[in-house]
Order: sequence, then structure tokens, then C-alpha cells
Amino acid sequence: MTEPEPEPETKTESGTTTLWRPTGPEELALVEASGWTAWPPRLPEQPIFYPVLNEDYAVRIARDWNVPASGSGHVTRFEVDTAFLARYPVRQAGGETILELWVPAEELTEFNRHIVGRIEVVREFHTQA
Repeated sequence: MTEPEPEPETKTESGTTTLWRPTGPEELALVEASGWTAWPPRLPEQPIFYPVLNEDYAVRIARDWNVPASGSGHVTRFEVDTAFLARYPVRQAGGETILELWVPAEELTEFNRHIVGRIEVVREFHTQA
């Protein structure tokens, strides 16, 4: 995996970086239970938390992976303190726009403390009846 620089458009003037996270209904319910302010702890088989750097990549995962696996997929958007994110190199997981951060599960509580504002659902996908 290569480590490209973060996309400039994801940084805001307020000192935060916009991240996206595709999620299924179970994880989304746990985010809602937090008051839309934190990601839930990873399961034992999930050693890494993967927020992504662009909405398009998040849409593809939510639509193409989460919907078949759980009946719905959601794209969330949230802001994180840019200075804090510097500890996580950007990972290119495939094509040029398939960019993500790898946050070790044991660092997720600290990561959550650096979320600025609320986690928002910006797109939803569901199985068609």
C-alpha cells in the first residue's frame, strides 16, 4: 500500500478534516446510541477502524457491501481535529481515490475524543423490495 498525502479538499478552515464512514444498521444504531458523537468499540475480529477520505469511496462500500450483507448501508460524515489525524498516514487501498486511515482498535476511544461536532448520515441505501 502506498501512502499518498490527504486530499486537500478534506481539510477545513476550522482545523478539522472531513472523513466518511460507510456503515451497516448495527453499527449505525450504536453511533446513534452515543448521541451521534462516537464510533463503537471494534469487535475482536476488527483490529482496525477504517474511516475513508472521500464520499465516493464510502458510497461504493455502503451500497455494494453493506446492502448485500445487512439490507442497508449508510454513509456518514464527520469532522476530526486535523492535527490529531497526522499520526495516521493515509493508505491507498486500491485505486487512486480509494483512500483510508487505519486507526488501531485500541486507539478508537482517543480518536472519538477528537471528533468535532456530530456524526451525520448523508446517504442511505436499502435493498429493493
